[in-house]
Amino acid sequence: MTDTRPPETDSIETFLTGLASAAPTPGGGGAAAISGAMGAALVSMVCNLTIGKKKYVEVEAELKDVLARSEGLRVVLTGMIGEDVQAFDAVMGAYGLPKGTDDEKAARATAIQAALKTATDVPLSCCRACRTVIDLAAITAEKGNLNVVSDAGVAVLSAYAGLRSAALNVYVNAKGIEDRDFADERLQELEGLLAEAGALTEKVYGVVKAKVN
Repeated sequence: MTDTRPPETDSIETFLTGLASAAPTPGGGGAAAISGAMGAALVSMVCNLTIGKKKYVEVEAELKDVLARSEGLRVVLTGMIGEDVQAFDAVMGAYGLPKGTDDEKAARATAIQAALKTATDVPLSCCRACRTVIDLAAITAEKGNLNVVSDAGVAVLSAYAGLRSAALNVYVNAKGIEDRDFADERLQELEGLLAEAGALTEKVYGVVKAKVN
C-alpha cells in the first residue's frame, strides 16, 4: 500500500516516538518548545491568510511585521529542542563526574552548579519566547482574518501551554542552585511572565470565543 502521508509527518512521528521512549530526551522541555513553536506557526498562518486580502488592507503592514516576528520565533523555539537536550545532558554529565577525592568533589560540585544555571536559563528563554508569541497571537485574534480567528485562539493556548510547561523546568533546576541571587532573579522574572501571560491568554480566548460564536 502506498504511503500517502505528507513528508513532514515522518518528522512529527520521529519526534513523538522519541518523546514516548524510555530515553530521557527529548522530554518535557522539548515538548514545551514545540508547543510554543506551534503557537508561532499558527500566528504565521493567520497572518498569511490575512495579508493580501482587500478587506484587511488597513492592517496589512502591521500583520507583515507580526509575520516576520512569528517566523523568527518559530525558528528559535524549534531550535530550543536541541538546546534543552544539551542542557539536560550537561547536568547528567556533571552529576556523573568522579567524586573520589576532595578535588574531584569540588570540581564536580562546580560543574553541577554551572550546568544547573544553564538548565534554568534555557527553559526561561523558552518562556520569554512563548510570552512574545502570546502577544502576537493577541494581535492576530483582534485584527486577523475572521475566517481563521479560531486558529489565533489555538495559537495563544499553545504558546501559553509552552510557557507554563517550560516554567516547570525552570523551577526544578533553580531549586538546586546554591547562588540564590541568580535563582531568585530568574524565578521573579518567571512569575512576572506567568502572571502577564495568564491574564492575556484568557482575554484573547474570550475575544476569539465571542467571534466564533
